[in-house]
Amino acid sequence: MKKFFTLLFIGLLLFPTASMAGKTKFKVAWSIYAGWMPWDYADHSGIIKKWADAYDIEIDMVRMDYIPSIEAYVAKQVDGCVMTNMECLDMPSASGIDSTALIIGDYSNGNDAILVRDGLDINGLKGQRVSLVELSVSHYLLVRALQKNGLKEKDVTVINTSDSDIAPVFLSDDSQKVVVTWNPMVMQIAQNPGITNIFSSADIPGEVIDMMVVNTKTLSENPALGKALTGAWYEVMQIMSKRGPIANKALTTMADAAGCSLVEYKNQVKTTAMFYTPQAAVEYTTSTELREKMNFVREFCFDHGLLGENAASVDVVGIEYPDGFIQGDKDEVTFRFNTTYMQMAADGKLKAD
Repeated sequence: MKKFFTLLFIGLLLFPTASMAGKTKFKVAWSIYAGWMPWDYADHSGIIKKWADAYDIEIDMVRMDYIPSIEAYVAKQVDGCVMTNMECLDMPSASGIDSTALIIGDYSNGNDAILVRDGLDINGLKGQRVSLVELSVSHYLLVRALQKNGLKEKDVTVINTSDSDIAPVFLSDDSQKVVVTWNPMVMQIAQNPGITNIFSSADIPGEVIDMMVVNTKTLSENPALGKALTGAWYEVMQIMSKRGPIANKALTTMADAAGCSLVEYKNQVKTTAMFYTPQAAVEYTTSTELREKMNFVREFCFDHGLLGENAASVDVVGIEYPDGFIQGDKDEVTFRFNTTYMQMAADGKLKAD
């Protein structure tokens, strides 16, 4: 019997079980948006597979609608998911799902906008009915525009409208004077006569951040996932940032997947402040500016009940920054900005060859 257990122990050392060897298959969700189309290209070009193979894992990139993708992440049906800083705070983090912002890809720099008819300006919004997706980044953009111009949310009436209906309904009804939405709907609406863009995310740079978020426990137990995703992302960024046929081929693939032309997609990229290098992303993530921007976001989430029905204050969720600084409850940290893997990419420590 002793000999049997000795042989069994040796066998386990030589041929570890899946649980002992760690997880090797992962699922990551992405949604259609200018700043997230590189994930589709990385998948279909084979770049994801190349980097996953380099770290002996498999990554299944799954396209989903935006909110359902985050719901799947909260339900732990996927290991990672693209989302904005606001949705990360008010969905997984507020639900107690410890999440790490693995990659800071960009911030919206005009992709989200307030569009009006009849020459209205910001002050002219007072008393107006405003169509938007309630409690979304569009809602946040409206509140920030009002705040910056001495108005309050109660000065307008918010009309909750689904993202699939918002453009056609606004364009077909001249009685609607104000709409808040994001690209590609912004471009679609703005092309029509008499429509004016009076405020956009370019007026609040760095507040609407687009990220790749990974479950913190999964990442800590499986650093290979972080290395593969980060390596693949910056390989695509290197391709996108070049000029010429190689970049155009990649951008055309992204445009096709997004259902728009190459020209339209390039215009959307122009209003997306991409961090094309890992060092640029690290610099922004470690800046004090990020903390200031996140304070606006968490105040909006608290004021609108997005941090939980029983949330006593804006500090109910702890947000940890790369230097260890914590914004909010130090005992309830569920949102982490981590530059470890982006810094590895900047230092040339991620290799797929």
